[in-house]
Amino acid sequence: MIATIMLPHHAVLIPQYIIFNQLGLVNTYWPLILPKFLATEAFFVFLIVQFMRGLPRELEEAARIDGCGPFRSFFQVVLPLTRPALITTAIFTFIWTWNDFFTQLIYLFDPDKFTITLALRSFVDASSTSAFGPMFALSVIALLPIVLFFLAFQRFLVEGMASSGVKG
Repeated sequence: MIATIMLPHHAVLIPQYIIFNQLGLVNTYWPLILPKFLATEAFFVFLIVQFMRGLPRELEEAARIDGCGPFRSFFQVVLPLTRPALITTAIFTFIWTWNDFFTQLIYLFDPDKFTITLALRSFVDASSTSAFGPMFALSVIALLPIVLFFLAFQRFLVEGMASSGVKG
């Protein structure tokens, strides 16, 4: 797990690009979205594992005594308790994906499909004549979803980070 956390994203980018190119998904939004749903970020797997290790085993044992099987015990006992960690993971995944410039630059070539991050880059040209007014307006528009998302889920974020820490 630690080795995958230390592995830079650029090391897996070329094999991922080859796979997405063979599937015909380059120049679509799927290479930006699909890896996030497949738990490719080792940090979030580590976060959720650490959170689940902090849950009392007695709850699962009580569910087993009450007649729950392993799947029902997971879905009705463990999963509701991991809600803060899952929401924290969703918040960080959204923010990191929204702000990711490099992956979007690699997979998207059509200007009609550019994300806001790539569109911001188009305001800066090589002749040093940048349109600062529209660029700052688009910057505010780019920050607005992040701020609103954070404000909407702030209490879950604080709860998830506080409860997934090391307990002594």
